Amino acid sequence: MKSILFPAVAATIVLATFSAAAQTLTGDAAFTDYSKEHPGLKRKITVADLPQPYATPSANNGAAIAPRPEGVWPQTLPGFKVEQFATGLENPRLMRVAPNGDIFLAESSAGKIIVFRGIGADGKAGQMEVFASDLKEPFGINFYPSGPNPQWVYVGNIDSVVRFPYKNGDLKASGPPQTLASLPGGGGHRTRDIVFTPGGKHMLVSVGSHSNDDDTDTTPAEFHRADVLEFTPDGKFEKVYAYGIRNCVGETIQPATGDLWCSTNERDGLGNNLVPDYITHVQEDGFYGWPWYYMGSIQDPRQMGKHPELKGKVIVPDVLLQPHFASLEMQFYEAKQFPAQFHGWAFAAEHGSWNRDPRGGYEVIAVPMENNKATGEFEDFLTGFVLPDGKVWGRPVGVAVAKDGSLLVSDDGSNTIWRVTYTGEKGGAAGQ
Repeated sequence: MKSILFPAVAATIVLATFSAAAQTLTGDAAFTDYSKEHPGLKRKITVADLPQPYATPSANNGAAIAPRPEGVWPQTLPGFKVEQFATGLENPRLMRVAPNGDIFLAESSAGKIIVFRGIGADGKAGQMEVFASDLKEPFGINFYPSGPNPQWVYVGNIDSVVRFPYKNGDLKASGPPQTLASLPGGGGHRTRDIVFTPGGKHMLVSVGSHSNDDDTDTTPAEFHRADVLEFTPDGKFEKVYAYGIRNCVGETIQPATGDLWCSTNERDGLGNNLVPDYITHVQEDGFYGWPWYYMGSIQDPRQMGKHPELKGKVIVPDVLLQPHFASLEMQFYEAKQFPAQFHGWAFAAEHGSWNRDPRGGYEVIAVPMENNKATGEFEDFLTGFVLPDGKVWGRPVGVAVAKDGSLLVSDDGSNTIWRVTYTGEKGGAAGQ
């Protein structure tokens, strides 16, 4: 297995990896940027660590994607190997694995759902087909009912939930989409994810806010935005399941508990280290603060004095991430290929910042769990998508656990799906 590391940081990566079990960065040291992200390094941010608003200027530092240089590869922990599962894709976003092991991918900008089947000896997909096309910025994908024989594939378009008839092994939709529910579209956030509650009685759909921090009292465009909405599986609206979640991009159900979890993009414009993105289990009927408060009872200065009656009702998330990470899809790891310590942990894709200088994110993190509860820490797992000079070549979006236990990561910067496997070999952090 060939190991490829940036020479200037290779020693640091190895040191961080082997010391991570004993080291968790806290306080000011927990805040990070791309130059400090190394596989195995853990961080824990708490509400007490947060600076005051505007402690630093609000940056405009979006990433212009550069080509991946020859010989540059994502970095991960020793004993793991990284391969290209699929390349040449068009805006690959969220992934979900069907019960039979097929991998469904949303190509959002192309309006397509792609299916991959099988993994060759070279780690690449064995077969690729277009399951459906002519969709409107699809993102969320799920199968219903749960279990080995689903009858439908559900897709979250930017403004609707649709479903296709499905039976195991279908590589192409056997009929046109059936529209079940309309969703608010437009504005700043286009992702709509879909999960079903255990037992299949409810469908939970995440809808991000229309804006960064508009007051929902006076902005009609924010109606049923920054919410998780609850429907029946047939698309009948039931209620707002949880609210004040600025943009729950990635939804998943924790297998051990049946709880809904969200990977969430928080607001921008308050400085480099505000407001933390977060990963959390979501309480039914819970309020998470947007737009008036954040991280509990801290009031957004742009909403000062509004809704004092809500101050003590804001739920603090389980895991505070680096602000502006742009945390996207998340998935719990229940397979057996990775070492036992990862069982029950979550993995999440951090798409990367625009409102931070220097930039942060552009990685996949692992989220430790103890007794099915988050410890509050997060750990760098797959890094290297930003070059030492700050140029960005890759942006993780989706994470999925393949049937063989490998971790798949979609990257809409290089239009690639990466495959991470555990080999047990020492010394190499990545392979080609």
